[in-house]
Amino acid sequence: MLQTNLILEQLDSGLKPIVTKIINQERITEQEGVKLYKEAPISLLGTLANAIRETRNGNQTYFNKNIHIEPTNICVFDCKFCSYSRLLSKKSEAWEYTIDEMVEILQKYEGKEITEVHLVGGVHPKMGLHYFIELIKKIKALRPDIHVKAFTAVELEYMCRKAKVSYTEGLSMLKEAGQGSLPGGGAEIFDEEVRNIICKDKCTAEQWLAIHEAAHNLGMPSNATILYGHIEEPKHIVDHMSRLRNLQDKTNGFNTFIPLKYRNGNNQMSHIKEVNVVDDVRLYAFARIFMDNFDHLKAYWPMIGKRTTQNLLAFGVDDIDGTIDDTTKIYSMAGVEDQNPTMSTKDIVALIKAVGRTPIERDTVYNTIKEH
Repeated sequence: MLQTNLILEQLDSGLKPIVTKIINQERITEQEGVKLYKEAPISLLGTLANAIRETRNGNQTYFNKNIHIEPTNICVFDCKFCSYSRLLSKKSEAWEYTIDEMVEILQKYEGKEITEVHLVGGVHPKMGLHYFIELIKKIKALRPDIHVKAFTAVELEYMCRKAKVSYTEGLSMLKEAGQGSLPGGGAEIFDEEVRNIICKDKCTAEQWLAIHEAAHNLGMPSNATILYGHIEEPKHIVDHMSRLRNLQDKTNGFNTFIPLKYRNGNNQMSHIKEVNVVDDVRLYAFARIFMDNFDHLKAYWPMIGKRTTQNLLAFGVDDIDGTIDDTTKIYSMAGVEDQNPTMSTKDIVALIKAVGRTPIERDTVYNTIKEH
């Protein structure tokens, strides 16, 4: 796997047994994870993460052709880190599309090679389970072959509660309508103390995990996320990843893990300074090491930026999401550098090749469509 002798010779005694386990492809514990996260130099984490990435996925870097449809930014929840949502009392700054308007958005892509529509937005009190079932049916009628990846666990918890159905019942209805998978949003940080500060009124960690487990049991894969770079500590990061790792052991239903960086523009936590690129690299590299049963690690380029995304391809990342085509506002409203997030297939291929990786166009569940 690695030039093991050289690496081990350079380590202090505290990290040596942990790194030996990683080199031997043995699972490290939460306690070992916290120590590694806090004490390991970036060079060591990067070497380990890149070796794991190349062992699993070689030189390949994945992307897909996708668009986002965001039904509304009106939301009943009040997450302190969110720059995107608006309460009903602030409707002048909000949007809420009708089903027909959302179908029209998709119609603009007629004849274009998109394979996925990503359907996520605020939790609107009048957009419930049956509303979205109708939307998905119309999307599939228009584009039968497109994969519908829809609704965070936060949205699903609310719509199932309002419809008075179990998670399994609600997800079964959505699957029958044509939904293929779940995104990973809404996980934030699972630790209850942190969660109570940053997003007290939304679904709990236990509910998030239960919804994804129910989806996996129905044959609906999903993604997993973490929101980092705010008030959390290394122990919270490792605890969060451990809970995801445990569920993956149980279901093997997660496609990819996606760290999401807190951006401090225009929200209630704007006084918190954003972490720097070195912190980004540490988080991603550590994730690739610790999340040993996840096949893929994704850098979501509209959030982290194109240049950092390229750098992360040497620190464990093997997926950079998709073409987006300026169809998401979640991060542009939080002040990210790229206010118009769009890349053509040519752009993405060039970005990946510029750092010596092989671009692989994939579908939502990582079947290869084309090598570029």
